[in-house]
Amino acid sequence: MLILTRRMGEKIVIGDNVHITMLGVRGNQVRLGIEAPPNVSVHREEIYERIRKEHEEGAPKLFDDQAGSSSFG
Repeated sequence: MLILTRRMGEKIVIGDNVHITMLGVRGNQVRLGIEAPPNVSVHREEIYERIRKEHEEGAPKLFDDQAGSSSFG
């Protein structure tokens, strides 16, 4: 894990297209501004985990849980 220190208004650049700007600190909360191209998904971790779980639950089963056989006739 890379650990960086930033002041208000300073940025972190990831690759060529993602910029993270330190916007503010209030108590134990940090406000970040994230600029990324439309093809880059940006989510809070709890939202990302919910999306990932929904995708796993909605994915078609390829194998029968009991016998381990393919569900394709």
